[in-house]
Amino acid sequence: MKSLLNKIESPSDLKELTRCQLPALSKELRQYILESVAKTGGHLSSNLGTVELTVALHYIFNTPHDRLIWDVGHQAYAHKVLTGRREDLPFIRQQHHISGFPKRSESPYDAFGTAHSSTSISAALGMAVAARNQGINRQHIAVIGDGAMSAGMVFEALNNAGDTEGINLLVILNDNDMSISPPVGALNKYFSRLISSGLPLYKEASDVSKMMLERMPEPMAEFARRFKGHVKDQAKSLMGGTSLFDEFGFNYVGPIDGHDLDALLPVLYNVKRLGGLQFVHVITKKGNGYELAEKDPVLYHGPGKFNPSEGIKSSGSSAKQSFTQVFGHWLCDMAASDSKLIGITPAMREGSGLVEFEQRFPQRYFDVGIAEQHAVTFAGGLACEGLKPVVAIYSTFLQRGYDQVIHDVALQDLDVTFALDRAGLVGADGATHAGNYDIAYLRCIPNMVVAIPSDEQESRLLLSTCYQHEGPASVRYPRGGGVGAKVSDTLDTVPLGKAVKRRQGSKVAILAFGPLLHEAISVADKYDLSLVDMRFVKPIDEDMLVELAASHQGFVTLEEGALMGGAGSAVIEFLNQRDINLPVLQLAYPDQFIDHGDQQALRAELGLDATGIERSVQQRFADLI
Repeated sequence: MKSLLNKIESPSDLKELTRCQLPALSKELRQYILESVAKTGGHLSSNLGTVELTVALHYIFNTPHDRLIWDVGHQAYAHKVLTGRREDLPFIRQQHHISGFPKRSESPYDAFGTAHSSTSISAALGMAVAARNQGINRQHIAVIGDGAMSAGMVFEALNNAGDTEGINLLVILNDNDMSISPPVGALNKYFSRLISSGLPLYKEASDVSKMMLERMPEPMAEFARRFKGHVKDQAKSLMGGTSLFDEFGFNYVGPIDGHDLDALLPVLYNVKRLGGLQFVHVITKKGNGYELAEKDPVLYHGPGKFNPSEGIKSSGSSAKQSFTQVFGHWLCDMAASDSKLIGITPAMREGSGLVEFEQRFPQRYFDVGIAEQHAVTFAGGLACEGLKPVVAIYSTFLQRGYDQVIHDVALQDLDVTFALDRAGLVGADGATHAGNYDIAYLRCIPNMVVAIPSDEQESRLLLSTCYQHEGPASVRYPRGGGVGAKVSDTLDTVPLGKAVKRRQGSKVAILAFGPLLHEAISVADKYDLSLVDMRFVKPIDEDMLVELAASHQGFVTLEEGALMGGAGSAVIEFLNQRDINLPVLQLAYPDQFIDHGDQQALRAELGLDATGIERSVQQRFADLI
């Protein structure tokens, strides 16, 4: 049998197939995604669950003229394959290859860049209004996961859309009862009730009766309209009333089986024909078609390389702990020591290392869903009443709660600790998930402590220190493992805002903020440079800077974050305040978005590995070393 998938270079090729060929194409596409992700790693469960939906959307709609937006975007691999990127899928998320998320610069079929959750409806609404105002007839489709529906931004967009006339906006709720972690919240319970109810029955009957009414003589049609309204009201009363989305002004359709093309195709065709505000509730299964992923969609959410015939094998215990594991162990130990500790995550239980904490302290664990703003202010409320909240959150996601950090925590000087995972480069997830900005955006906030551990043990020490500090504090740490430093089981602290000199040298001092300290060791040894583990950006160790400035002729600041406004800038600001005239070489991320790729390879490309640091020091301080 000839491959159908190999014939598809664009959605126009897909439309050449008959409907009866689409299930076979979907089967090929699912297998191709499985084999490709197994080679390189990537998002698997979510993409196996959206194969038929993707095929149906591109078959019915006229993309890219019709705008298709995927939310959060890690479910768009099938979309990439069907839109001309099939040959590059086996290299997805690798340096200089396609992104793991939709990206406007990558393809005209990627209508909007998505990787942070819950933005699709707002973007699609903006596009729909633009089309209306420019007299363009097109459809705008936002495919959003049930986990993403827990964000308040979604309902802001629905509220706005319901009051906007003359637009075509189709929201497809891809309901797989999962985000990354298991679903939480009242909204998930509502979806469950919809699935188990008979709500779609009267909706389908209503559509049929509408077509019949159009063909009736007017006196008979008037009587039928009244009778239809009475029956519809009775049906809604029996089934719990209108859907939430009807109340927003959308025509709700569903739930329907998202793996059944015979169900999907006619529904999508009809909502396209009807236009206006449409909401289609689709039920899919994460990992569909691959039994191992179906049984454990969390494990197969974002796997590394594996053999599909064998599945993911345990790599065994490692002497090296990841920074996330260090945090998870510390959180449990501190919670055992302090009954006031509350752990909070915005839908990232596994990613942030809170699985054991939930098991051991279920009454003190809160997954608030994809709702970062709420997570921060919720923590502020807890702190007001004398509890000690720890918000475990990725650096890139705290950006979404920035106003709350300032207004609801720091301004009131509340005792909230932020544990910022994935600080710095994140590898294959790329620019959308990189934690490059937290040093700059946190250190400018009054009352905020900003700590940066250089290894696993330092991470535990600084977590304890910031937790015991009575006020807002943050500890940032990178994705992956450290240098294999031995981690204690104590809850010791260090003096707040005090650095540690790791090597005494002469003439030039390297001020390392974070794990790049270890890249600089060989350079310091080779050129007899002083090397300082600064530990804190704020409060910065002013005494150490004064001491070093008196005995050295130049500084090198080293950090994994944006150069502008970062730790190096903090050093320069202090020197200017004290009228200390000393050259400072700042080594950090340039003013650009850094694409996906291997973390160490990216460091080398940015000049932040040992070789790059040595090269920069030689160029700037050639007369001193």
